[in-house]
Amino acid sequence: MDECAPWLSRQQAPLVQPADGLTKEEIRRYSRHLVLPDVGMEGQRRLKNARVACVGAGGLGSPIAMYLAAAGIGTLGIVEFDVVDESNLQRQVIHGTKDIGRSKLDSARERIADLNPFVAVEPHEARLTSDNALEILSRYDLVVDGSDNFPTRYLVNDACVLLDKPCVWGAIFRFHGQVSVFWAAHGPCYRCLFPEPPPPDTVPSCAEGGVLGVVAATIGSLQATETIKVLLGRGDALIGRLLIYDALPVRFHEIALRKDRACAICGENRTIASLIDYEGFCGMRQRPALPDIGEAALSVEEMKARLDAGEDLYLLDVRERIEWEIGHIRGAHLIPLGELAQRLSELPRDRPIVAYCRAGLRSAQALAVLRSAGFDEPCHLGGGIDSWSKRVDPSVLVC
Repeated sequence: MDECAPWLSRQQAPLVQPADGLTKEEIRRYSRHLVLPDVGMEGQRRLKNARVACVGAGGLGSPIAMYLAAAGIGTLGIVEFDVVDESNLQRQVIHGTKDIGRSKLDSARERIADLNPFVAVEPHEARLTSDNALEILSRYDLVVDGSDNFPTRYLVNDACVLLDKPCVWGAIFRFHGQVSVFWAAHGPCYRCLFPEPPPPDTVPSCAEGGVLGVVAATIGSLQATETIKVLLGRGDALIGRLLIYDALPVRFHEIALRKDRACAICGENRTIASLIDYEGFCGMRQRPALPDIGEAALSVEEMKARLDAGEDLYLLDVRERIEWEIGHIRGAHLIPLGELAQRLSELPRDRPIVAYCRAGLRSAQALAVLRSAGFDEPCHLGGGIDSWSKRVDPSVLVC
């Protein structure tokens, strides 16, 4: 049979058996579901009996958790270890202003309890790792991946393959989003699509590249929809299909996926039989070819002292212009990292150069460019403008 044929034609048995019944209160609450022919009483009872794990309570996890709770998923496990930051609120709508500084898990659990008290929330306040992923995720029928980094995505995928569980995956960046359902027993997995992670530090995070908040709502809602479809055994799930969304022209397009017979985790001769070191696999434990950061880094206090002493430092901001316009260190000069190699002639050779970016990574890369061009002992600001704003000058705004 074609590996991309509709999933329902290959399903052997329903993923979840129906619960014994619904209470009067639940019947009233879910009445708009109950009149849907493809849900009905039996479908709603399946949702009530379902156990779903949501990895993350952030941009994607917020709409996922809220819509699954509203839909009547009986048990919702949430894996989250972070706290609410003010910058989260533009897209992470499960949290509010009053929750800033609070555990995201506590905030999400409180919001879900208010939204639907019939849903049992199982909290897992921990970073998902190779040591705990199988134990945590084995408790659930289905896993929804709302993570925002490559090590966790590969970890969740591999754990789901080893546990034979479906994984509803999504990703967002700027105005774009992607959704698919990976279930190795019925189609490709995440590794079939992305056998190798991108080189470390080549893909900017949402903090660096930004994301339109409502794109998280669009993709998270699609993930919740796919989750409900798989649990109900209705419709054609996104197995063997990658749905891509571009918000600017308002376009969806779809790419057909096929199972990779050479896949390291779900292929015919798999080479991965247990969870591995995912940060190492994604190159997170390795540093790109950069100068010795320890020697070349100035603390924000050291730089302030040198400026206060009247030293004529040349402050080089290597962020993007849009970041510069939000806030920058007084007296600095903007040359984005991508333009630095072509604009070296603009830099002085008779003044100490201190490069900075948001947190220190791009400025460390700038040092490699400066040193290869023969600049005499350039430095960079450890912790970047973010540390400068927090520890020296709070009037400097940082996104």
